[in-house]
Amino acid sequence: MSSLDFMNSGNQKLTVLQGQFKVSAGPKVELSTVLGSCVATCLYDPAVELGGMNHFLLPEPPASHDPGQVDVHYGVYLMEMLINEMLNYGARKERLRAHLYGGANIRAGMQKIGTANAEFAKGFLIRERIELVREDLGGTNARRVDFRPASGMVRCRSVASSDAPVETRPQPVSRLAPRGDVELF
Repeated sequence: MSSLDFMNSGNQKLTVLQGQFKVSAGPKVELSTVLGSCVATCLYDPAVELGGMNHFLLPEPPASHDPGQVDVHYGVYLMEMLINEMLNYGARKERLRAHLYGGANIRAGMQKIGTANAEFAKGFLIRERIELVREDLGGTNARRVDFRPASGMVRCRSVASSDAPVETRPQPVSRLAPRGDVELF
């Protein structure tokens, strides 16, 4: 799910799929994803030149969800996991800067999942006092996002909706093995 990639030479493009997050301090690393109704959060700490991206399918699990289970398809988990991983590698929460992308409502007449994802992500950043420096949310077009985590630079462009990943409902996930200390905000 996570990768810390300290790269010294060569360009490396890493794809972030639904339910994933990746963190890097490599100056030549680029994190990339394609979004429809999903949202990607790009976080970076300019002081330590460290950043990361997540890609979530839905904001929060339903009330019937077992609170002891972590399901990485939900933003509520992936946001915490991304922040914690960055803190583990020297980022400071008060220095984090964010970009948000995605949240399109591609299919007319369907539930507005993209809108719910975008609202969740913006609300999360407000609650956690993380500065939002750029957003490209909503609309009806899919997006390709390329993020250079060490510099915080992002390129976002519209792509054909057929290029967006097929969004599937999350399946129950068993408990993840502990990875160490987790800081909940």
